[in-house]
Amino acid sequence: MLSILIPTYNYDCTQLVRDLQKQAEKALTEYEIIVMDDASATCKETNRDINSLPHCQYIELTENIGRSRIRNRLADMARYDFLLFMDCDAAVCKSDFISTYLSYCKTQSQVVIGGTAYDPHETNPAYSLRLTYGLKREGNQNYDGCFTTFNFMIPHKIFNLVRFNEDIHGYGHEDTLFGIYLTERKIPIIHINNPLMHKGLEENGIFLQKTETANANLLKLYREIKRPELPATSRLLNTYLNLPTFVRWCLGATFRLLKPLITKQLCSKKPSLFLFDCYKLGHLCTLES
Repeated sequence: MLSILIPTYNYDCTQLVRDLQKQAEKALTEYEIIVMDDASATCKETNRDINSLPHCQYIELTENIGRSRIRNRLADMARYDFLLFMDCDAAVCKSDFISTYLSYCKTQSQVVIGGTAYDPHETNPAYSLRLTYGLKREGNQNYDGCFTTFNFMIPHKIFNLVRFNEDIHGYGHEDTLFGIYLTERKIPIIHINNPLMHKGLEENGIFLQKTETANANLLKLYREIKRPELPATSRLLNTYLNLPTFVRWCLGATFRLLKPLITKQLCSKKPSLFLFDCYKLGHLCTLES
């Protein structure tokens, strides 16, 4: 019935697996949980305990293969008709998480996204930007680039039609392209209230670095993979492409000058998402030059 697939990297996901395994047992369904480690440097010893749980296995890769390839490999190993993908830095926050997904296993014609929740008691200012972005943007199921790999279920036969593009390396937008593949095949994507809690928040500086990597991937997707749907999927890219070249150059130069001040504000206790949008557009314009 259900293959639960978790790629992991330098993260202890034993509690996540235990919670999922207990719910799957209670649901009286056929299931398996496969955790695949992308050549981590830490947490492997702890994660090996997963192998002692019924219907669970922990697989260690000897080389890092990246976010797209590891998900494809997990799907290739899966035995059941429905694939439930999630990130390793998640925590179960609903007692009926598995049973809710099982109620959507009556048809193999749609993809289901469960959503992302955040700890309301998390107040560490080191995570202020990631937390603010998550609550105000990712908490909105219609936010820009709304397909996310954090927590979704897909029929195995549909996954085999689309798969993740393994030409995308590094962080960012492999999920955007996957969503485009689904859309062009007219496969419904539905959002439900069945979140996992995002526990592995990045500190503000690291989140900004990953944002810049995602920007570079977005531009690469548009220029090299040449997906005409991307501007309609990404408001950021659409705005950028509608700017005259000279304006892009000016914005890029201005961003270089103001970047330290913008970064300081974004790393404060109350970061501005408007400035974060400006940061992303300004950085994208620096890539032009």
